[in-house]
Parts: sequence; C-alpha cells; structure tokens
Amino acid sequence: FHQPTSETPENMSQENQTMVTEFYFSDFPQFEKGSLLFFIPLLLIYVFIIVGNFMIFFAVQLDARLHNPMYNFISFFSFLEMWYTTVTIPKMLSNLVSKEKTISFIGCLLQMYFFHSLGVTEALVLTVMAIDRYVAICHPLRYATIMTPRLCIQLSAGSSIFGFLMLLPEIVWISTLPFCGPNQIHQLFCDFEPVLRLACTDTSMILIEDVIHAISILTSVCIITLSYLRIIVVILRIPSGKSRQKAFSTCAAHITIFFLFFGSVTLMYLRFSVTFPPLLDKAIALMFAVLAPLFNPIIYSLRNKDMKDAIKKILCSWGFTGGPKVKNPPCNAKDTGSVPGPGRSHMPWSN
Repeated sequence: FHQPTSETPENMSQENQTMVTEFYFSDFPQFEKGSLLFFIPLLLIYVFIIVGNFMIFFAVQLDARLHNPMYNFISFFSFLEMWYTTVTIPKMLSNLVSKEKTISFIGCLLQMYFFHSLGVTEALVLTVMAIDRYVAICHPLRYATIMTPRLCIQLSAGSSIFGFLMLLPEIVWISTLPFCGPNQIHQLFCDFEPVLRLACTDTSMILIEDVIHAISILTSVCIITLSYLRIIVVILRIPSGKSRQKAFSTCAAHITIFFLFFGSVTLMYLRFSVTFPPLLDKAIALMFAVLAPLFNPIIYSLRNKDMKDAIKKILCSWGFTGGPKVKNPPCNAKDTGSVPGPGRSHMPWSN
C-alpha cells in the first residue's frame, strides 16, 4: 500500500493552511455598546459566589459543631465551587471590557479541562452527599460506624482523582487536532462542542466520550434519585411531626442543589440531537456556569440554622457584629446549649 509522504498534495495543502493559535469569542458585546451593563452584575455575582462559598468553607473548618460528614462534604463542595467559577467568570469579565476577546489555544484547552474536571468532581460529591444522607436517615444506628472520617476523606479524594482523570483522554485528543479554519467561538467560554466545530478534521470519535459522559451523568442521577426516594419513604414513617419536619429540612437543601446542578447539566450536555437557538444556548450555559453556583451559598447558609450560627460567629470574631456587642449574644455566648450530646450526631435530623 502506498503511504503518503510529505510531498503529497494532501500534506502540501495542509502545510499551506494557517494553524489557529488563538480563539476569538465573537458573541460578547463591545464595551461602547453596553457591555458594562453585563460586567457589573456579573462581577457582583462572582464576588458573592467567592465570598459566600469561602464563608461556608471556613465556617465548617472552624466550628467544631459542624465537624461531621454532611458538613464536611458541603465544605468540600463549596471549595470546588470557588475554583469552578474562577475557571470561566474572570475570563468572561475580561471579554466584556477588552477589545481583543481572545484566548490562546492552550488556554482554551486548560479552561475546558478544569471546568469539566471540577464539574465531574462536583457531580460525584453530590452523589456521595446523597449516599451520606441515605445512610444517616435509613440506617441511623450504623451511621457513625459506616461514615467514618477516613471514609469521608477517601470519598472526597476519590471523587477528585476520578474527576480529573476522566477528562484527560479527551483533552489530549483535542490537543492533537488541526485547527486551521475560522477561530470564532460562539459561546461564553471554551466548551467541547463549539471548539470541535472549528477543527479541520473528522471529530466523530468524540461520540464515544459523549456516551461515557452521558452514562456517568445518568448513573449519578439514578443513585441520587433512588437515595432520596428511599429517604422520603423513611421520613414519612417518622411518627413525630417535628422530627419529620427537621428531616425534610435537612434534605431540602441537598435536593435543591441536585435539581439546579443536574438540571443545567442535562440541558447543556444531554440534549443529543436537539438544537437550541443561539440565545437560549447561551442562557443555558450562563445558568450552568454562573447561576447554579450562585444559589449554593444562599441555600446552604440561609436554610441551615447551624451554618448561619457558625458564619455569624466568624463575622463576630472578625469584628463584623452588625450592631452593639452587648445586644449580640451569639458573639459572646457559649454554645453549651447547642453542642450535640452523646448520640445526637447519629440522628439524621440533628444535622
């Protein structure tokens, strides 16, 4: 069989093509056309996401009452959210005020890699959190022996390792593709589909990775759904109305985050052959990358009394008392009445 050499017309035509070294985000408005109207709200949202998740992370680390598996997973999830949004939002802000609106080829690959690796890790952490609630509510007497600190660390570390290894083959493969045509990305950030459209070769092999991603997403959704269905059945059998309400309140935040995260993931990556109008496509991307992380600190701090008390204690220790200290007992009061006694942490609705 004849093997093509460097002198064949096919290779000569490829050599004459200009290889793309950077991509251009063509859908961002110019600064003089009102991009400042988008810049300020997006900046405020980003600051709120970082500060809110930062407070949740350190509240769990510094408050001994929150040293249990559920809050440790929430803390780790908040830590991931800070990096997850930092991968995309600062570049969006830069594109809103910059005239160039470009990103290097390597920068685009790194943005895709970290954005999706952190996203997969978050999905796995949400799955682990659902399993944790299942064990706590459905098997409360065995909870302390099953969800040990060592197992929690292993689950968190395993989620991170799997999340960052899963995307490596796809990113390495994309890095070998030739990009020689248009370099305009019609999306708010670098993502697989808009980038692969610009490749000057057949990219049908990406379907294999898409199937793997779909299976992993659906597996997480199934595990979480089955866990919470079982939890709801057990909660409904609790005779005490007060205990039942506390148990529902404990799981409500997790279920809300589950719907926000996986709802946007489904619209973004499990659409199969369905195509959306460009404006709707960008709105879904904005919900996935910005709005879902925005609600994480709101849900976990405002709907949780222990978390609110821990955050208030941190603010008081930093001098943000919000009023005279004599009228703010949480700053100085001892937590003798709220420290869980023996066996209290084993009860699912006490968390």
